[in-house]
Amino acid sequence: MRARSKLLSGASRSKDTGVAAVVMRMAPADRKAMILSRATEFFAEYGLTAQTRALAAACGVAQRLLYRYFPSKAALLEEVYQEAIIAPFKAVWLVQLRDRTRPFEQRLADFYRNYCAVVLTRKWLRLFLYASLAEARMAPDYIATIIMEMLETIVEEAAYDQQVELPRDRMLLHEIGWVLHGAVSHFAIRRHLYAASRQISEDRVLALQMRVFLAGFAAAVAEARGFELNRKELSSGRSR
Repeated sequence: MRARSKLLSGASRSKDTGVAAVVMRMAPADRKAMILSRATEFFAEYGLTAQTRALAAACGVAQRLLYRYFPSKAALLEEVYQEAIIAPFKAVWLVQLRDRTRPFEQRLADFYRNYCAVVLTRKWLRLFLYASLAEARMAPDYIATIIMEMLETIVEEAAYDQQVELPRDRMLLHEIGWVLHGAVSHFAIRRHLYAASRQISEDRVLALQMRVFLAGFAAAVAEARGFELNRKELSSGRSR
């Protein structure tokens, strides 16, 4: 009994629920980290519109304690974004992708192997898709700050490897890159969220997608350059 009393010495009764909850003594930094970790799991399961009252219960704390560490739900979601969406991506991956001392196909395979293992997880995908459905800035910001540079790097390195001239329009470069990245991303969605495409190993599917992309790369670039040229000719004709 004494041991139990000592364990519960940090317990408090939540005014929000009227239920006694065990609140273990923790350093403020540790408690904030715990709340942030559980918030990431919580929003990944229930979406960004889920209520903070339910989140507080999942964390085993009173709602008012939650707001002591995060002054608003928006502030909490911003930290979830930085910790769970942005942080998994490693800038060194892009450095390695640009390392022309190694064969490009090998660099590309290593990049997507890392990206799938660390970024395109079930939790990350659910958070990202929920953010898109909630029309939050998480998805557009991630695409603008990380994906665009990644797509340009892949396309520029592929062009250097195959000695083809790229169109100057950055949006066309992005669309060429999306041919591969869209395929990889949707494979991860099928695998983690739809419980499909699990019969073949991830490495083999990635190898298949990369081989198709690289085999058709020169043709895709030629199509994009033709589109760019036609657009310039039309624009020149209108200005006469």
